[in-house]
Amino acid sequence: MAVKVLLLDDEELVRKGIRLILQSDPDIEVVAEGDDGSAAVDLVAGHRPDVVLTDIQMPRVDGLEVVRRLTALPDPPAVAVLTTFDVDEYVYAALQHGAAGFLLKDTPTHELTSAVQVLARGEAMLSPRITTKLLAAFATGTGAAAPRARARMTELTAREREVAKAVAQGQSNSEIASGLFVSESTVKVHLGRIMTKLDAVNRTQVALITHDAGLS
Repeated sequence: MAVKVLLLDDEELVRKGIRLILQSDPDIEVVAEGDDGSAAVDLVAGHRPDVVLTDIQMPRVDGLEVVRRLTALPDPPAVAVLTTFDVDEYVYAALQHGAAGFLLKDTPTHELTSAVQVLARGEAMLSPRITTKLLAAFATGTGAAAPRARARMTELTAREREVAKAVAQGQSNSEIASGLFVSESTVKVHLGRIMTKLDAVNRTQVALITHDAGLS
């Protein structure tokens, strides 16, 4: 079954370009588009996309609000933000609000289609390089969020903390499984428990909380 994608961007040429790239992959279908975030919830309800790609800056309802609204839905789609800058405060805020990752608008064709497939599988779309750079820039482990993050991390078992640290380092489930000598299914079980205990909606938020706690 093809991965269903919703595109939100106020620039028609950008939407057209991304649509053409995504639909070059027979396993991806762009089911709807919008030029603003105001209709995001209705579009998701009507088309049930697996992945939503949204621009950060839109005229009426921006990408940050789109992330907030969609991640609050029951069984929400994976949401990634589109940006022209790989690291800035808007991207970090979007991740804090539940975005699964972000994509540069000039991402090469094969990387864009691959990223959508990764998002559809429920994984974070952040490379280890970008994860490290982003967390170093905006999550120091010493800010206002640090005490709460450290308190939440105390709820994790020793093995769960190991998994959380690996997630914060940008490792995939298969890499974590290999490093800890366990199965991928075991990693998924641990990750589910971690997300519940940390009240995180996805692995990206797990990474942010872990780094805020100074444990990554």
